[in-house]
Amino acid sequence: MTFRIARPLVASGAGLALLAALGLGLAGSASARPADAGSTTVSPAGHFFAATLNGQATFQAGSVTVTCNVSTSQPDGTTANNQIPAAPGNANPAGPVASSVNAPTYSDCSANLPGVTVTVTTSGVWGISMQNGSPITATMTIPQGGLVLQTTGLAECTVTAAPSGTASFDTTFTNGAPSQFAVSGASVPVTVTGGFGCPTAATTSVFNATYSVTDATDSTQQITVGS
Repeated sequence: MTFRIARPLVASGAGLALLAALGLGLAGSASARPADAGSTTVSPAGHFFAATLNGQATFQAGSVTVTCNVSTSQPDGTTANNQIPAAPGNANPAGPVASSVNAPTYSDCSANLPGVTVTVTTSGVWGISMQNGSPITATMTIPQGGLVLQTTGLAECTVTAAPSGTASFDTTFTNGAPSQFAVSGASVPVTVTGGFGCPTAATTSVFNATYSVTDATDSTQQITVGS
């Protein structure tokens, strides 16, 4: 997945993970849906799920590119985060089904400049809202300030996602073994601070990525979305 920071407008291109994850949001949060939205059922009811990055997450800011090879959001065993609602809450006759999600983690990150260290910190409760359709959509929400990327060394920059409030964007969900959601050209507001080499005029970031969604309660089953 690749994030491209616009100067100052959204740029087209690739890039997930660092500003999304995956990007996810608060329980019950979702983008506005039309009044005639179709029915949605997420299965298996009550099961926990995990989301794991497929490939790499690449964050691009000007000439600096940060690549993370690992990103995941896992249930914690103590909260209802990363859990499909129990029946009948896993079904909605006229709209999406939402779940809260633990903030994804990012590791094994590097930059394309020598002597630069990258740190990605996430926080808060994120979320995902599934809407059946053709295609199936999954609206992700990141809480205010829920992701901060910092580089130190030759370029010392701080990129903060959703700096003024929660930010949501749509992804495409595909049933499978495992099921996946893909982010394509999604935009998230950011602020960038720092010195020389930092794209401080940037106000948005565009990213793409793919995550596998697996059943953490019963590995023999799949997380699916239907009517």
